[in-house]
Amino acid sequence: MFTGIVQTKATVIGITGHDTFKTICLSVGNEFLERLNIGASIAINGVCLTVTKYENQLSDVVGQVYFDVIDETLEKTNLRTLKQGDKVNFERSVTFGTEIGGHIVSGHIHTTALLTNIETSQDNVKLTLNLDERWMKYILHKGFVGVNGCSLTVGDVNRNSFALHLIPETLSITNLGNYKIGSEINIEVDQQTYTTVQTVERYLKSQNRYSN
Repeated sequence: MFTGIVQTKATVIGITGHDTFKTICLSVGNEFLERLNIGASIAINGVCLTVTKYENQLSDVVGQVYFDVIDETLEKTNLRTLKQGDKVNFERSVTFGTEIGGHIVSGHIHTTALLTNIETSQDNVKLTLNLDERWMKYILHKGFVGVNGCSLTVGDVNRNSFALHLIPETLSITNLGNYKIGSEINIEVDQQTYTTVQTVERYLKSQNRYSN
C-alpha cells in the first residue's frame, strides 16, 4: 500500500534480462534505503515491485536497489521502456503512522496513458493525457488518479483524455517533468471510484435483466 506521495527520484543504472523478464538496478540516496529488507515493496513509477537485493554503505551517499520485473508488468507499464540513466519515481510502502497526504494506491497499474500535450505557464505545467475509453469512466473531474505513482487531482475531462496541473514542487520531486509528447505514463485509477462505478454498472444490468 502506498500514499501516492513520491519521496524522491531514483536513477536507472543497470538493466539485464530480456523482453519477458528484466532485473532493474536503481541508484538512490541512502536515506531512502534505511531499515530496508529483502522482499519489501517499493513503488517505482507507481508499480509495486519487490526488493530482491540492495547495497548501501554507511560511507556512501547513495545506495543501489534491485528488482525483478516479469512479463505481465512489462506489458502493462512503462517499465519496459526504461533505459540506463532514466529517472523513476520512488516511494517506500506505507508504515504505521505514515501521513496519508495523497490517496491510497495499491501499486497495481491498470493501463498507460499517452502524453499528447504540454502547456507551460509561470506557475504550473498542464499535461493532457489520452486514455483508452474503457478506463475514462473511472476518471472524474476533481477526482484522484495515480500517475506514475503520483497522487494527482484530475482537471478537465473529455471523452478520451484528461488534464493534470502540476505545481513546481511536484515537478521537482517527480519525473513527470521529464516526459515528452508521445511518452507513455502509468495510470492507476482510484480504487474507490473503480468500485463505485463497477457496483452501479452491475446494479443497472441486473435491473435491466429483471425488467425484460
